[in-house]
Amino acid sequence: MGDAAVLAARAGRLARGSRRGLPSLWLVTDRLRLPDPLAAAARLPRGAGVLARDMAAGPLAKLATLARQRGLVLVVAGDGRAALAVKAGLHLPDRRPTRCLLPFLLARRAGAPAAMLAIAAHGGAASAARVRRLWPDLAFLSPLFLTRSHPGAPSLGPLRWLAAARRLGVPAVALGGITAATARRVPRQAVGLAAIDGLRTLPDA
Repeated sequence: MGDAAVLAARAGRLARGSRRGLPSLWLVTDRLRLPDPLAAAARLPRGAGVLARDMAAGPLAKLATLARQRGLVLVVAGDGRAALAVKAGLHLPDRRPTRCLLPFLLARRAGAPAAMLAIAAHGGAASAARVRRLWPDLAFLSPLFLTRSHPGAPSLGPLRWLAAARRLGVPAVALGGITAATARRVPRQAVGLAAIDGLRTLPDA
């Protein structure tokens, strides 16, 4: 079984423990490490999610079309108007501001379809307070393990990740350093797992 298939299998086991209707497998886009997110997204199983980061309007629109065709959940990082334009959810990064947050929140309150709100969290009181203030649908809690995205940054590890997830009070997706070798250590309380490199070679769904 290939690395990506191991992640998908682990995500499937997490999904069986969740009744929240949230994706249990998330592909995270990255301009350097995943130059062709459309190809990777096309191999995701139906019901999986895509966290789109730093994508230009054209490729993002194509990704949104693909997501609708394949039944994927799409959230756009850091830009509320871009999310609304492609009828996707919005992800709030932790390390940079989100543009046009208010229009998205107003549309979400008015019942706009697909207006899922996700948030980045890294443990600690500040993350928990931010979640309580915005009350998102889910949090991407990271880094669970050492990750290439933030070289040298300390990881939470399974026990501290689980404690931080409980403090958040919303469903938490595990992110950071998740590979075939570490997937089995993802806490079963996670509603899902997210990866970049690990999902580049997922077999066709």
